[in-house]
Amino acid sequence: MNYIGSKQSLLPFLEKTILNVCGNDISEFVFCDLFAGTGTVGHYFKPKVKQVISNDLEFYSFVLNRNYIGNSRAIDSFKLLEQLRGVKGVEGVEGFIYQNYAEGGTANRLYFSAENGKKIDAIRQQIEAWKTSEKISDDVYFFLLASLLESADKVANTASVYGAYLKKLKTSAQKKMELKSAEFAETNQNNLVFQQDANQLIKKISGDILYLDPPYNARQYGANYHLLNTIAHYKPFTPKGKTGLPDYNKSDYSSKPKVAEAFEELIKNADFKYIFLSYNNEGLLPPEQLREILERYGSYDLATTKYNRFKADKTENRNHKANSVVEYLHVLEKA
Repeated sequence: MNYIGSKQSLLPFLEKTILNVCGNDISEFVFCDLFAGTGTVGHYFKPKVKQVISNDLEFYSFVLNRNYIGNSRAIDSFKLLEQLRGVKGVEGVEGFIYQNYAEGGTANRLYFSAENGKKIDAIRQQIEAWKTSEKISDDVYFFLLASLLESADKVANTASVYGAYLKKLKTSAQKKMELKSAEFAETNQNNLVFQQDANQLIKKISGDILYLDPPYNARQYGANYHLLNTIAHYKPFTPKGKTGLPDYNKSDYSSKPKVAEAFEELIKNADFKYIFLSYNNEGLLPPEQLREILERYGSYDLATTKYNRFKADKTENRNHKANSVVEYLHVLEKA
């Protein structure tokens, strides 16, 4: 899934730094990913640690992490996926997604082709029907929802985020959606997945490694990925404006007047020995201020690496001075 702030390309750097600080064997450690997003980091460390705690404020993120982190035992999904691929035949269903976010719908928004919009509706309704009738367990429910979100994202007519749709269907959005399995790592763990405010949850949990990847800038994830939330929730509401926004969560970490206080409160309340904070050089909080806050609570260090900027549209449309940004991995060993 294309995602602002995704740490996929930074995983080797992150792992190397964590092992350098914590030692090469973290198999008995509890690892917490407090701003989990699509779950890339937690899923990567899942087979390497004793337990993963995953959290994010957004519901689409909870769905993905409930599958990738929460599910650990094998699911016999082949027949269910085959049934969903053929549900309602070729036509699909002219449901909420088609009417409000697809080509030919009453709202005339072009997030999906007509065919894909109807298919998303048909599959989403069938998953909910199975859940309501108790045909499927919670584990299977979130596995199927995660599979739908991942598959729908691949045919979305956007420049990677859902803050706007493109005026014409791009090539990938013209393709028929293929429902693919959202495979997860099988382990014997009992992991924990939450959808809570990070500053409230941190008071209730404890562990060894706390990984923090909060929003860096003023863009709210609830707006950028609103359509994934809408598919995941699948509850009717009145979409607002040209892009069909619902009411959405607003994070203090995307607010310049609030971010420093929120961050320090989080660090103060964290019952974890090792804290690793990902933040880039274009964030709301400058590196010097982050260091100043962290040094109040223990031994501080810093690791850096360069990586290519996330691009949600054509390069020529952007005003950024650099094609790469510096990722800061702030390291704190709490006193």
